[in-house]
Formats: sequence, C-alpha cells, structure tokens
Amino acid sequence: METATLANGCFWCTEAIFQMVKGVSSVQSGYAGGSVENPTYEEVSDGDTGHAESLQIEFDPKVVSFKDILFIFFRTHNPTTLNQQGADVGTQYRSVIFYHNEEQKKAAEESLNEAQSLYDDPIVTAIEPFTNFYPAEDYHKNYYELHKTAPYCRLVIDPKVQKMRKEFAKFLK
Repeated sequence: METATLANGCFWCTEAIFQMVKGVSSVQSGYAGGSVENPTYEEVSDGDTGHAESLQIEFDPKVVSFKDILFIFFRTHNPTTLNQQGADVGTQYRSVIFYHNEEQKKAAEESLNEAQSLYDDPIVTAIEPFTNFYPAEDYHKNYYELHKTAPYCRLVIDPKVQKMRKEFAKFLK
C-alpha cells in the first residue's frame, strides 16, 4: 500500500470522490502542512495554523497508480484558484500535493504539467514535501455518506460525485 496526501478544497467533497476509487482502501480527512500540532477544525478554519484541509489516501498501486490519483485530483477541483474552491475561501482550502518521496514529487510535477493544458489560467497547486497530517474530528468522517440530504451536500458535493461517475467510471469501485 502507498499513501497520498492531497489538499483540494473542502475535505467533505474530496473524501466522497476518493472513496469511490477502486484500489483505495481508506480515505481520511484531516489537516496537513501547518505549524500547530493537533489542530482543531476551528483553529484551521481561522486560517492561522497554516494547515490545509486535506486527505490521506491509502491505495494499492497495483490497482490505481499515484498518477491516476493525481489525474482525478486535477480534474475534480479547480487548481487555478489560489486559496479558494467555490465559496470556500482561505489558505485552508488551497490546492497542494504533499509528496512522500521523490517518485511522488516527480509524478506530481509531470501531472501538473499535463493538467495545465486543461485550463486557461495557470495552475496554482503547490507541490510540497509531506511534513505532517492530523486526522480531523470524528464528525467529519464519511460526511457525505451520512448527510446526503444536507444542502451543502446536495449543492456542492453531489455535482462532484455525479461528475466522477460520468467522467471517471473506469476508476470506480
């Protein structure tokens, strides 16, 4: 198994997407890249800890490669908006690939260059070495699955899930 740590906006949205991918054994929402140990959601939301809402994804590279994970990553959020995804604004919503080794760094750089052709504006996704990850509080886990009828889920997450089912069916469980 390998680990990918990614930040691409609200972790409620991205958790739901990556849970659908075959070869992914677990997706954990949390906080990465900041300077405060064991931050809370409220602290991260204030934007003072330096963390981004992130996912830690455990995957089987024999089933889905890191480049496949990045292919999905770059196509299921807007990597051209700095510190923002939709109405979610702040450094905690920035787009980042936290690489765990040199192979992941190289794959991230290649994937970013490949994805750039899809966007008119420059991609602002940062590629940074992994330093830390702190799991989010329990009430964030499986948020979409547990709250499908909530307005945020219906208006923001549902379209992403539908796009995933339509455009990336070959990656689905």
